[in-house]
Amino acid sequence: MLYWAVIFFVVALVAAVFGFGGIASASAGIAQILFFLFLVLFVVTLIARLVRG
Repeated sequence: MLYWAVIFFVVALVAAVFGFGGIASASAGIAQILFFLFLVLFVVTLIARLVRG
């Protein structure tokens, strides 16, 4: 999931350089959602691991 967030971020950067604002903002939004989803799942996994022992 983190891999896809980085891919969308790179697409957003390339689109911004070439002046495609709509595509850049959409890709940046998707990258941001995927990154935060990754963080939530990571924290949940850590807590589950600590609870299990």
